[in-house]
Amino acid sequence: MKKTPVFKLEFVVLMASLMSIVALSIDALLPALPEIGDSLNVTDPQDNQLLITMIFLGLGFGQLIFGPLSDSFGRKPMVYFGFSLFVIASIVCVTTQNFETMIIARVFQGIGLSSPRTISIAMTRDTYSGDYMAKILSIITMFFILIPIVAPTYGQFVMQLFNWQAIFNVNLIIGLIVIIWFFKRQPETLPKERRIAFKPSIFITGAKEFIRYKEAVAFTIISGFITGSFMVYLSTAQQIFQEQYHLGELFPYIFASTAFAVGFATFANSRLVMRFGAFHIVLLATVAFAINSIVYVLLFYSGNNPSIQVLIVFFLIQFFAVGFLFGNLRSLAMEPLGHIAGIGAAINGFASTVMAVPIATFIGGFVNDSVLPLFIGFSIFGVLSFATMYYLKLQRRVLHVANVRI
Repeated sequence: MKKTPVFKLEFVVLMASLMSIVALSIDALLPALPEIGDSLNVTDPQDNQLLITMIFLGLGFGQLIFGPLSDSFGRKPMVYFGFSLFVIASIVCVTTQNFETMIIARVFQGIGLSSPRTISIAMTRDTYSGDYMAKILSIITMFFILIPIVAPTYGQFVMQLFNWQAIFNVNLIIGLIVIIWFFKRQPETLPKERRIAFKPSIFITGAKEFIRYKEAVAFTIISGFITGSFMVYLSTAQQIFQEQYHLGELFPYIFASTAFAVGFATFANSRLVMRFGAFHIVLLATVAFAINSIVYVLLFYSGNNPSIQVLIVFFLIQFFAVGFLFGNLRSLAMEPLGHIAGIGAAINGFASTVMAVPIATFIGGFVNDSVLPLFIGFSIFGVLSFATMYYLKLQRRVLHVANVRI
């Protein structure tokens, strides 16, 4: 008789809290981008986007380091090492007077934060599998999404009380509390007998093993398309609402509404995924993601922005679809990789993030006085994501027919 998985609330909240350090370091800074740029003598406001995209670059490369190392030395030590690097990089961000130095420090912040982000997923894979893992990841994401909902408001509040440097300092304090909780309450999920002896070649052999699973590669590519599209929004949202719509004071609340759409979708996904399966939900979500953005492009192809109410409706629909994609894509990619969960999560995160950064940087450069380039990007990568999912569906159908004949 198959054992029913046990839902562990503290585990879910703790994994979400580890991921939330990443969200705070990104989203709480959004309202402060103009002030940071002014403080560091940035002449082109678009350069401020680098403070967001470069931390993602660090997140991508860092996962490739900490994931494999966690397969050899355990999950918890790598979380501590990564957080220590994050602390050092945060101090540099607060003390530097040079924009280029801050950009480099943001990359290293991302490298450090890639450890709790990647390892929380690996620990989830250590503990659960199949559609139940997708359910758990959806619930983790739901808790995690609470942070982007409140982070810009929190960042603006801290900045008004003190200054933009205080945002980094408060983030450090919150991160330290989470790490202490993790140290005290979370057992190691990778016992010594399941660890892989460390060799420099582990990176190459792990990559070869990952590539063997074609669906894992495909889901990673789709994740890169969606993450890149979402990253464009993150890096340009402040610019869109403050400079194009002149709604700077309302920005935290507008941002919260779009984040809420993602959170509500992840909650719905946690209720639906066991019934319909992660694959079918992702297929439908890519359809919605593509169609919504194409409709926007067709309606507003002139480049003139719609009213803020219309724009928010399109954003809500877009990110509602995103909420059904993030956790499920991760789960589907990780499902066959339980024997290399650390390096599997690392390669998945690295590839999708490294794909996403140039996508976000390129499209973000066109978001000057219109939101249209953002939705053109959504359309292109939505269609590519759906095409990939449809191809996988056809492959699964062929495989099913072949198995029936046998």
